[in-house]
Amino acid sequence: MELCSSGTELLGSDDGMLRVSYGSRHGDGGDVRVRIRVSGDEASLRVTGCRHNNFQMRIEVPKSSSLYVRMFAGELNVRDVSGDKNVEVHFGQLSIDLGDPSDYARVEASVNSGDLEAPSFDVSKGGLFRSFERSGPGRYRIYAHVGAGELDLR
Repeated sequence: MELCSSGTELLGSDDGMLRVSYGSRHGDGGDVRVRIRVSGDEASLRVTGCRHNNFQMRIEVPKSSSLYVRMFAGELNVRDVSGDKNVEVHFGQLSIDLGDPSDYARVEASVNSGDLEAPSFDVSKGGLFRSFERSGPGRYRIYAHVGAGELDLR
């Protein structure tokens, strides 16, 4: 997924569908373009042309999904998705609900400047170039990075 700067909720859904909804407090979405390409059991999503003020987006994916997400700036919240996660936000806040931390074989999280909170792994750091890595018994991998801002793994 390549997402425009926004406030985005990325949610796992039981029905196995990919849905994108969006809007702005100003009444319209501007010149938003949503491109979805599906090949077999893989899908790619690209959202461009978002308004710069108060643009909100909601993306629903199957609950069992591997994610690869890139967003330049904004707030990204990931909930109710089990699977590998590779997520980066250059500027802003990234929050990922992990579920059971023992589901992860590898966790890599970092911020260049800001706060890194991962209470499930007993990590709370702030400042410049903060990171942590963990290995565990699970089968999923997570890579999460924020350039400047806040990273929360819950």
